[in-house]
Amino acid sequence: METEEYIAILDADGSPTGKTALKSEIHKKGHYHNTSHVWYYNANAEILLAQRAASKTIYPLLWDISVAGHVDAGETIEQAAIRETREEIGIEITEDALHKIGVYECFQSYPNGIIDNEFHHTFISEINCSLSDLTTDPEEVEQAKLLSIPEFKELLENSENNSHFVASNTPYYLEVIKAIEKRIVNKKA
Repeated sequence: METEEYIAILDADGSPTGKTALKSEIHKKGHYHNTSHVWYYNANAEILLAQRAASKTIYPLLWDISVAGHVDAGETIEQAAIRETREEIGIEITEDALHKIGVYECFQSYPNGIIDNEFHHTFISEINCSLSDLTTDPEEVEQAKLLSIPEFKELLENSENNSHFVASNTPYYLEVIKAIEKRIVNKKA
């Protein structure tokens, strides 16, 4: 059986408290904590999306971020991004491949009792691999796909009705898309 990880507890402003707790306690008591998000895209301006595993307690089978996970106690945000990438999609990246675009507050409570007060440290990163190069973790990812930016935007416009994405995350998704578009344009310049 997998051992449960310890996570650093933060203050409401995101600063460390010096305390840690088990992930289950963090979510039961609503402690503030860090997560690491990585949005991967390729040279064709396609964004890698992961379908959340059917077994996930929150938003099963909805399409979401390429890779995401909690930052373990004693781990840097970047180390978590690298570890989660390896665990969830089976590819190795380096810290210099990560380009931080911001920290997004996501404070939500769910009907199942989870109180999720997260600071999403969000990175974008270009990858040059195909879907067949990925080894997805079935406990995290049902399947993966590459989606063009226009297709992504079109699905987002209808996310209230199409059960594709977490509709409440639309502003966040749009900020990520904008950052990826800017990075692609700057690379070509």
